[in-house]
Amino acid sequence: MTLTVTPPTVFETVESEVRSYCRAWPVVFERASGSRLYDEHGRPFLDFFAGAGSLNYGHNNPVLKRALLDYLAGDGITHGLDMSTTAKRDFLEAFRTTVLEPRALPYKVMFPGPTGTNAVEAALKLARKVTGRKTVVSFTNAFHGMSLGSLAVTGNAAKRAGAGVPLTHTAQMPFDHYLGGQVEDFVWFERLLEDPGSGLDHPAAVIVETVQGEGGVNVARAEWLRKLADVCRRRDMLLIVDDVQMGCGRTGDFFSFEEAGITPDIVTLSKSISGYGLPMALCFFRPELDVWQPGEHNGTFRGNNPAFVTATTALDTYWSDAALRERTLGRAGRVESALLDLCGDDDRTGVAVRGRGLVWGLEFADGDRAEAVCRRAFELGLLLETSGPRGEVVKLLPPLTVTDDELDEGLGVLARSVRHVADRHTA
Repeated sequence: MTLTVTPPTVFETVESEVRSYCRAWPVVFERASGSRLYDEHGRPFLDFFAGAGSLNYGHNNPVLKRALLDYLAGDGITHGLDMSTTAKRDFLEAFRTTVLEPRALPYKVMFPGPTGTNAVEAALKLARKVTGRKTVVSFTNAFHGMSLGSLAVTGNAAKRAGAGVPLTHTAQMPFDHYLGGQVEDFVWFERLLEDPGSGLDHPAAVIVETVQGEGGVNVARAEWLRKLADVCRRRDMLLIVDDVQMGCGRTGDFFSFEEAGITPDIVTLSKSISGYGLPMALCFFRPELDVWQPGEHNGTFRGNNPAFVTATTALDTYWSDAALRERTLGRAGRVESALLDLCGDDDRTGVAVRGRGLVWGLEFADGDRAEAVCRRAFELGLLLETSGPRGEVVKLLPPLTVTDDELDEGLGVLARSVRHVADRHTA
């Protein structure tokens, strides 16, 4: 008997053990278009992951690609630090007229390093600089990034453990629904703030996600967000909304906080702001908070001009009217109905549903079942990821440009995967 031994790949022999997504999807991808990726053998995979929310307009969106190719063909500036360029000017003008002015948002725009965690670091640093205070309040199951400041306001124990040093100057409060509605919103928080014996120093700011994507698709109610904004105003704390994953239309509106009718003091944005998967991040804040000294927070790649080009084209193409918003909200109802039908027609599934816009989660009893569903979905050609503190939530994050047929296809594969896992656990 001859045994065939598969030699280790270059990914296994050269790349670090820190790699993660490639373990869940053990193929080598070669190309992508719209809502699909293709491996090197040509097998298609429907993408309900969308680059962790970085590809709201799909892979290689043809309109954005044309603008990018034209810019590069004309020898446009690629690397520019924070120099003034035509590409940056076009983006700032488009962002002002398409996003800020229609929403009466007076924000100044800052270009930090081109990652979400760098935008969060800038927000935390600015809040502390403005107020002269150190403590920042975050919430249970929050995720804000992997650098030290962002980890300090992140809830996940496994991710926090990777820091290797104490994560200080933060305090955690319960997110919406964390206590199952048994305690009135913010009673504990306000009691700590007013009690000089609580041990909670007067916070500089509160940072929150309106939907905790990595934390398990936990959705904050609009009224909860309004109460939070009121607490911040009355208690002299800055309100930071981390819209890195939920911004750029993921929940319907361009910003996820619009539904609640609040105006945060500081906002962070990244992932899909470039529209094409190119690194780019922004930090916005009220003009009176713009107390930075020149170069006080900088980064070599904060001037990613090709990303400015695709970002401008995305704004012009998708946010000059309400069409994308209305389509996203319409599909949200369609997804919710399908998921509720899936979880309600068979007691064996034991799944809870929650979500908003085009981010949805199926919560299972444990992480093993959620992982098994994702693994079965991958076998059937659908890319999904798990989230939550124990990996117990299957997260759906399709491109906003997904077609109705693709949406139905993906939901069908998900349903078959859930039932497959349920059958195996009840056999």
